[in-house]
Amino acid sequence: MSQQSVTLTVVIRNKYGLHARPAALFVEMCNRFESEVEVLKDSLTVNGKNILDIMMLGAEEGVELILNINGTDAETAAEHLRNLIDTNFGEN
Repeated sequence: MSQQSVTLTVVIRNKYGLHARPAALFVEMCNRFESEVEVLKDSLTVNGKNILDIMMLGAEEGVELILNINGTDAETAAEHLRNLIDTNFGEN
């Protein structure tokens, strides 16, 4: 398989932002794929597969994140991550 590269811009829309439960779901989803996931917020770049990194973002409701996904399954990973974020991590 060939390397793929996908960049997504997403907005956190759930009421309490990327707190512990959605952060854990995000990291769990990232770890289902071989691709590397970088998450950018403002000037901070973190590893999407590391819960401490994701929590460090402090991504509240309305925050825009850029996801850089690189690897053999990047397109599939991007689709699943976008769906997770677009459905507010299963929260209202």
